[in-house]
Amino acid sequence: MSSMAESKVTGIIKTLNTLEDDLDSINSKVSDMKKQLSVKTQKEIDVLLEKTREMATKEAEVIINASKEKATAESAKITQEGEARLSEIQSNVDANFDEAVKQVVSTVLKA
Repeated sequence: MSSMAESKVTGIIKTLNTLEDDLDSINSKVSDMKKQLSVKTQKEIDVLLEKTREMATKEAEVIINASKEKATAESAKITQEGEARLSEIQSNVDANFDEAVKQVVSTVLKA
């Protein structure tokens, strides 16, 4: 009976060793899968980061171009208003030139 008990104990030990080996193998596979998942995750993060940068760059270009167009239009408007005002001043100077000359001559002759 003792050898039968030894045989059962030996069988149990072998089964436990096999289970331990299987567990080690599974742990190794899980570790490898974690590494692969980590690599895939990092690649996906890099791809998404690049896409985000591209989108941000395009959006920034749109905003910059819109601002540039607005500034150009405003600059043209200011230039046009300035030219109109300059023309008005020039017209006033031309209209009152003779009177101004007369006043200067009159002032000089009085002195």
